Amino acid sequence: MKEKAYKTASGNIHYWINIIDDDVITLVFLPGLTLTHRLFDKQIEYFKGKYNVLAWDAPGHGASWPFEFNFDMMGKARWLNEILEQEKISKPVIVGHSIGGYLGQAYAELYPEKIKGFVAIDSGPAQKRYMTPGEIALIKRMNFGSPSASWEMITNVSAIGLAESAYGRQLVKEMMQDYKGNEKWLTQVMEHGTRILGETMEADFAYDIPCPALLICGEKDKLGLFIRYNKAWHKETGIPIEWIKDAGHNSNTDQPEIVNQLIDDFVKNRI
Repeated sequence: MKEKAYKTASGNIHYWINIIDDDVITLVFLPGLTLTHRLFDKQIEYFKGKYNVLAWDAPGHGASWPFEFNFDMMGKARWLNEILEQEKISKPVIVGHSIGGYLGQAYAELYPEKIKGFVAIDSGPAQKRYMTPGEIALIKRMNFGSPSASWEMITNVSAIGLAESAYGRQLVKEMMQDYKGNEKWLTQVMEHGTRILGETMEADFAYDIPCPALLICGEKDKLGLFIRYNKAWHKETGIPIEWIKDAGHNSNTDQPEIVNQLIDDFVKNRI
């Protein structure tokens, strides 16, 4: 994987890419809030010889820091499109984890003719109708304040909340090390991310998925109401859903072999 940086007026966005053929499907991996491209280590390892692969550190995350928090979800989607255009990627399949899945829906809203496939991992639907007004208001106004707990406790709570496996929890701890000593940065990332997520839903765009899609969700996802959202998303749209046994919110790290096979079969059989 080759690391590159895309320059914007707000900061540089770092991403990792491996191209085997311009005419091959490109899996575009978008990690969730506070996490980095390393969330998809097991997927990159599995897919990089089969398809083109790209993974980024979202603006303000990991290597994509420092960065001004002056953008919304649609702005992120436009930067993503600019990166894909710069790399001459014409057949993107978006694989979005958590807030990365919402970003994938924003990308599909702006560029329905470009997206070739969409996989949501422990994410949810961006349409306003799936949430109550109170839930949207709460997301927009989340205040995480200054962490008073020890750094060890913060990382342990994050790891236990996001993953079920030893590998998944250790990976969360490693990704969180970027913020150690700069807890204000962590707070900014979380508060800005939840605010623009609420605004994305409140905007009430159609957020239709104009391409083949797949929903993946851990049976033990403890974060928010993602299990409820996925059940409703599947029921209303008919998008196929796969429930991952013994997996939490980061199901692709808890059960990477299962998730990799599901993505592989999805690309081979539906795109």
